[in-house]
Amino acid sequence: MKSIKLFFLLSFALVFGQTSIDNQSPVYNFPKIRSSITMPVTIPLSEISNMINASVKELVFQDDSYTDNNNDQFKVKVWKTRPIRLVGGTSQNLLIEVPLKIWAEKGIGTLGVYSYQNTTFETVMSFNTTISFKNNWTISTNTQPNGFRWVTKPVLDYGKIQIPITSLVEKSLKEQQGKFAKTIDQQMAAQLNFQQYAVMAWNVFSQPFNISEEYNTWLKISPIGVNITPLKFYGNEITTNIGMDIYSETFTGSRPAASQTIKSAGNFNTVPALADQFLLQTTANVPFSEATNIARNMFMNKEYDVRGSKVKIKDIRVYGAEGRVIIEAETEGYVNGKALISGIPVYDETKKKIVLSNTKFNLRTANILQKTATLLFKGKIVKMIEEEYGIPTQELELASKKSIEEAFNKEYYKGLKMNGRVFNLKPGSVLLNPSGITAVIETKATLKLMLNGI
Repeated sequence: MKSIKLFFLLSFALVFGQTSIDNQSPVYNFPKIRSSITMPVTIPLSEISNMINASVKELVFQDDSYTDNNNDQFKVKVWKTRPIRLVGGTSQNLLIEVPLKIWAEKGIGTLGVYSYQNTTFETVMSFNTTISFKNNWTISTNTQPNGFRWVTKPVLDYGKIQIPITSLVEKSLKEQQGKFAKTIDQQMAAQLNFQQYAVMAWNVFSQPFNISEEYNTWLKISPIGVNITPLKFYGNEITTNIGMDIYSETFTGSRPAASQTIKSAGNFNTVPALADQFLLQTTANVPFSEATNIARNMFMNKEYDVRGSKVKIKDIRVYGAEGRVIIEAETEGYVNGKALISGIPVYDETKKKIVLSNTKFNLRTANILQKTATLLFKGKIVKMIEEEYGIPTQELELASKKSIEEAFNKEYYKGLKMNGRVFNLKPGSVLLNPSGITAVIETKATLKLMLNGI
């Protein structure tokens, strides 16, 4: 049952990747992002069957007394011949079949003188178990006997006399079947109590964990609430959807403080349905040094015509100030000085680049006569920057996609596998930090949990 418990533990253990393309580690606290994660969860009935089989010994029942039950002169032993089988019903129920081999011995006689004869036969005992998942993280079951199916009927053979003892055996087995039903409920209640594991998971992941030692980056997950859809039963599995509302916070530099631990997990909400896709927001950092390299590769040593003369860009750098990205181009030739083009960084989905919008221009030059060329020069260089300059995001997108899918396709615990796919990923809002540009990457994905090999 360990793996079934772990699927709740793992529900809080989603891994979010952050990608960087430079080895700088800006000390900056990214925005607290609210996300909603939905995971279809599949529990094969074979896993629950393994749990039940492990809790039921081979010898199910034994009556070694001739004189009990009003001196019935009857002994019986009941063994489990094959593994107990579970099949999903149609109304949140399980149909349970228990194949049994029975040895019985009956005494025939009067006045204390009996002749004993034994026989061995087989039957299949059936149960109907309804299951409900309570919002306090416990499972409630109600198991009821559902009759017998004889494989071979019990008959005592005294030579010329053959005595059917079906009714006698059934009476005893019905009594034991009722007790056995209670045992199944007790075992399930003990094994399927997830409260302590929900507390453990919540507290474990209230601790920030390092998602990038190279960039000294930390992720802190704060669960807000949990939504779960009703259990659905099929022929060989139980399915449900787990939806979690969380805050994810990314930090660089020193390790952030942990969230307050809890002693009991709050109740989850039961909802009729959840989307099978979820939106995940992660962040990717582009240092200004990299933004500067991109600009230099594009514009260094380029020449432009202004009034029949040449203006050459001999150096360029990119930095941030007052919520804007500044591109500072040092020029020589007809215009000697520094041209500053500032803008608000936004993501252009068509170009797949982070570009500048709402641009402003300023020229710093010692030669006052050159300022007459400002309008002409402004038009050329601003248009150039707006049309050509941009930070390509395809590498960031591919790296983030790879990182997330690697995290979504692992066996974190033995017997518990995650299978996920990112099918849409793009930068959304673009933020500035003291050392670079941060793209908030919006990711649509699917995720599935599978349990095997309890």
